Amino acid sequence: MLRAIKVRLYPTPSQQSQLNQVMGCARYWWNYALALCKQHYKDTGKGLGRTALNAYLPLLKRQEETAFLKECPAQVLQATTLNLTKAYKNFFEGRARYPRFKSFDQRQSCQFPQHVKIVDNKALRLPKMEGLVKAKIHRLFEDGKLKTVTISRTPTGKYYASLLFETQQEKPTPVTEGKVAGIDLGIKEFALVHDGEKCSKFPNPKHLSKHEKNLKRKQKKLARKQKGSQSRNKARKLVAKVHERVSNTRQDYLHKVSRKIVDNNQVVVVENPSVHLNSIQVLADGRIPRLNIKGMVRNHKLAKAISDVSWGMFVNFLDYKLKEKGGFLVEIDRWFPSSKLCSNCHYELESLDLEVREWTCPKCGTHHDRDENASKNIRAEGIRMLSVSGTGTAAVGGDRSPKLGRKVKFGHSPTNIEAPTCVHRGWGSSQFPH
Repeated sequence: MLRAIKVRLYPTPSQQSQLNQVMGCARYWWNYALALCKQHYKDTGKGLGRTALNAYLPLLKRQEETAFLKECPAQVLQATTLNLTKAYKNFFEGRARYPRFKSFDQRQSCQFPQHVKIVDNKALRLPKMEGLVKAKIHRLFEDGKLKTVTISRTPTGKYYASLLFETQQEKPTPVTEGKVAGIDLGIKEFALVHDGEKCSKFPNPKHLSKHEKNLKRKQKKLARKQKGSQSRNKARKLVAKVHERVSNTRQDYLHKVSRKIVDNNQVVVVENPSVHLNSIQVLADGRIPRLNIKGMVRNHKLAKAISDVSWGMFVNFLDYKLKEKGGFLVEIDRWFPSSKLCSNCHYELESLDLEVREWTCPKCGTHHDRDENASKNIRAEGIRMLSVSGTGTAAVGGDRSPKLGRKVKFGHSPTNIEAPTCVHRGWGSSQFPH
């Protein structure tokens, strides 16, 4: 099983210069290879493979203008080629967008696929690097073999290393027996979690709004600086530090919430915010459902709030934590009427405006909180989907087949639907390549 840890590096000024040079070579080769692929496809209608791209490297090293590539370890450039071909593969299989050129002003990185050693759990020995690079290694996998090391530099000038290990630990077999939780993601409340017995609310901390005043002040100072000056570079780092602080606090909160949910539940059901084709379900009519985040952020009144809550990152954290535990993450499609459906009698409203936070069912008279009702329906739909796919669940409480009052497109019986209508995130399906 592959496991990774991220550690902080403390290189000396000379080592920083060397690392920056290696990252610059990797960035140059990525941009050059990407331009080659685009031009070759434009001329011939075909793409360039990994072997064809690597054949250009010896030619570039012999040219005077690009002789600086000799200073970079050959494995780093070849790893960059591999990453570019993977980026194209992910694009064509619908998991990512088209590869883009890398900028000097953004986050920089390079990858060492071999010849990296950990010395006394305090430093890293990198190829063609003077001395040892001091590192804060907080933990290691005793039975793990170091595979690749990815060095990155943040816009604030901090250096990190991501260490990928191949461990002897086997991936646990997913089991559905246990508690099932349905999660309704929102903006007013970040998440409402219903486990069949109670509903837990996790507030939205609004990380960005807490730093907006400070960020605005520093951005104004940056705008007044002359482009290319040293003072502008210092002001840029101050702005980058604010963004880094916001990002760190957001990730810390998402990690804590996702860990608490995973520890208390075996199966987690969410609406699908993913854009990855191999991790979503395909409906019977061939539609690919997504929680349309890209469309939602076009609303200028909600765009900043939607981007700040990071629903996609939160679901990714749930995904890998459940994989390590042997649990299930079930994603339902965005057309499921979780808010408009009565969780008691399953009567579905024709419409429900966003500003309506509470409503009363006209059929059974049950009074609903909009988000709490949605979490109950999401949980019930996830249990139904598990039973349909043949996976099953021993969860107590909740309806397996909420269909009373449902529209025709949702009013199907579990016995009449086959398993391919549901794909559990991360555990695969015969319909999708992995």
